[in-house]
Amino acid sequence: MTLWTNDVLAAARRIYQGFGFTLADEERHHSYGHDLVGQNWTLDLRAGGVDAAH
Repeated sequence: MTLWTNDVLAAARRIYQGFGFTLADEERHHSYGHDLVGQNWTLDLRAGGVDAAH
């Protein structure tokens, strides 16, 4: 599974990391009137990375 966010969204990144996602790559872009860094966070669901209790 892949989730996308911007690096300035620290709370989102902490949630992703808490569920076992890892940063796969980053790419600079210009959106919403700002220079940002987009991030792709990935989790291999076959590896059992998500606990059903979450």
